Parts: sequence; structure tokens; C-alpha cells
Amino acid sequence: MDFEQILSLGLLQGLTEFLPVSSSAHLILLPLLLGWEDQGLAFDVAVHVGTLTAVVSYFKKDIVRLIKAWFSSVFQRQHSTDSKLAWYVILATIPVGVFGLLFGDFVESTLRSPVVIAVATIVFGLLLWWSDAVGKRVRVEYQLNAKDAITIGFFQVLALIPGTSRSGITMTGGLFLGLTREACARFSFLLSVPLIFLAGSLKTVELVNSTLTIDWFAIISGTVISAISAFICIALFLKTLEKMGMWPFVAYRLVLGTYLLVVYAF
Repeated sequence: MDFEQILSLGLLQGLTEFLPVSSSAHLILLPLLLGWEDQGLAFDVAVHVGTLTAVVSYFKKDIVRLIKAWFSSVFQRQHSTDSKLAWYVILATIPVGVFGLLFGDFVESTLRSPVVIAVATIVFGLLLWWSDAVGKRVRVEYQLNAKDAITIGFFQVLALIPGTSRSGITMTGGLFLGLTREACARFSFLLSVPLIFLAGSLKTVELVNSTLTIDWFAIISGTVISAISAFICIALFLKTLEKMGMWPFVAYRLVLGTYLLVVYAF
């Protein structure tokens, strides 16, 4: 990989992992559109480590507090709003973990096509717009209950379809449940921690068991670039989301999806 490809893919992963536009779709599409060779498993692991580092760094105080509260609820039976939120993060992660293990190979072999990405980009973009339009936006993440968490978890299952956007579909679910935009984003970002960790761990196991030659310059550079860009993206997104709303991302998704349909379906 040359540095242009490393920089482009690292930035792309960092910027799109937490925006409601689908990072997986962009990582599939950019090499396809530019005629680049596949970046390989090792680089995928690296950029996921970068985005995980970014979200853990940004929410480190929240994550430490939630973990402490969770352990207190398990071993000392001391329950609090933080321990409940920690349990809800776990509950919301279970559905996509189960469905990912059952259908991950099918998704990888069948659904990674530009037409599928185009349709998912448009359909779930419109669903995001609808949820933002009709959602009451009066609740925060600490007002969730177990049923809400499981509901958002099943919304997250749809993110297995390339082009859906994990952050986009979880925020869609949160908006339908009456969460504020910022609360949706915060809960979505907290949900990303176990999910990115699990996905990165699986890819790491695959990498360890493979015979691939590792380009350490690409690995280190990709990790750093994705981490820095993701951290900046999270900060700016949370700062501007309530005023900006979802429409810029919906508009982008409609334009991108339409372009892909014109190029690859007609």
C-alpha cells in the first residue's frame, strides 16, 4: 500500500465509523471506484483498533464509571443509573453478536456488492430522516429501559447489511424511541465499544491464523490516522448534532446511493 491509500482509507474509517453514513460501505467502495487492490485483513484490524482507541479515549471517564457501576451491581448488588446503562449496552450488543456469528459468512459472500450498498444507503437514509422527523426527542440515554435497549439492539442487527451504517441505524432506533439526537449519538458510540472490540478480536484471530505478510508501516500509520480522525469526528459530531440534525447525512446518502445505482445497476 502506498501512503495515499493508507491516508485515504485511514481517514475514511475514522470519519465514517461514527457518522450515520456506513464505514464498511465506504471501505468497500473507495478501492473499487479507484481500482485499488484490497487493503487486506491486517489493515482492517489496524483501522478498527484506531477507531476503538478514539471512542474509548473520548468517553474514558464515562466508560470507567459504567464499568465500576456494573461490577458493583454484579458483586455488591449496588444498582444505579450507571449500572443500568452498562447493562443496557450489553443487552443491545447481544442481538448483533448472535446474528453476526450465524450470518456473517453469508453477508461477506453475498451482500458486499455496490447495488446492495446503494439500496441500503438510500432506504436506511430515508428511515433515518423519518425517525428524526417524527421522534419526540425528549429522553436521554439514562431514561432507557431494558425493552428499549433490546429494541435498539435489533435495529443494530440491520447494520450487518453493507450500506446500512451501524451508528445510523442505532440512532434511528433511538430517535423512534424518543431520545434526543445527542443521547442517540452517545448511546450509539458507547455501543460501538464492545462491538468494535469483538469485531476487531475476530479479525485479529483470523490474522494470527493466516500467513499474510504484515506491512507494519501501513498498520501503524492506518491506526494513528483513523484514531485521530475518529476522535475529531466524535467531538465535532456531538457538538453540532442538535443544531444540524440528520438531514445533511440523509442528503449525502441519497446522492451516494443514487450515483451507485446509476453506475452499477443501469
